[in-house]
Amino acid sequence: MSTQTQQQRQTSTSLREKVHYPTRYIVFIINDDFTTFEFVVKLLMEVFDKSESEGWTIACQTNDEGKGIVGIYTKDIALTKIRKATAMAREEGFPLKLDMEPYMPFDDDL
Repeated sequence: MSTQTQQQRQTSTSLREKVHYPTRYIVFIINDDFTTFEFVVKLLMEVFDKSESEGWTIACQTNDEGKGIVGIYTKDIALTKIRKATAMAREEGFPLKLDMEPYMPFDDDL
């Protein structure tokens, strides 16, 4: 192997090690006994760009498991979507809550 090829590999490896991806966050919707399925699906479609089918799947998961995964976003986007969804719920008189936590993927997921 030539010296130039070895140097290229070392440079390529060192560049990959210096790349820092922004922390991403999992956004959850929390189950409650007051918010309707229809409203949850509408909210998921309007705020989180889900299809109607995805919305119903997430709403059912939330009902069955206590919380449902809405998506994975950077911190600013996650907070903006949570605020928008919460405001929308309050306008309709629902106590809906959303939460987020850091997403820690395996290196292969990046």
